Amino acid sequence: MEHATLGGGCFWCLDAAYRGVKGVTEVVSGYAGGHVPNPTYEQVCGKQTGHAEVVRLAFDPAVVSYADLLRMFFTLHDPTTKDRQGADVGPQYRSVVFTHGTAQEEAARDVMAEAQAAWEAPIVTEIRPAAEFWPAEPEHQDYYARNPWSGYCRAVVGPKVSKFRKSFADRLAG
Repeated sequence: MEHATLGGGCFWCLDAAYRGVKGVTEVVSGYAGGHVPNPTYEQVCGKQTGHAEVVRLAFDPAVVSYADLLRMFFTLHDPTTKDRQGADVGPQYRSVVFTHGTAQEEAARDVMAEAQAAWEAPIVTEIRPAAEFWPAEPEHQDYYARNPWSGYCRAVVGPKVSKFRKSFADRLAG
């Protein structure tokens, strides 16, 4: 198994989309890239920790490549807006790829260059070496499946996940 750590706005969207992708064996919402150990959701939302909301994926590279996970990532959020995804504003919502080794860094740069063709504005996604990962509180894990009728899930997460599932139907498990 390998790991991918990705931040593309609110972690609930990425969490919901990657659950069910063939080859992804674990999705954990959490925080990375900051200076506060074991932060809380409230601290991260306070914009003073330096952390981004991220998902850490465990995946089988024999089933799904890291590059394909990144191709999905660049369709799941707007990588051209700094510290913002829709109405979610702040450094915790930045677009960031935390790489686990040189091969992932090279793949991230290649896929980002490839993805640029789909966007009119320049992609501002940060590519950084993997930082310490702190799992988010239990209530943030698999949030969409447990709260599909919440306002945020209905307005933001649901449409993103629906679009993702249509675009990558051939990559989804049963």
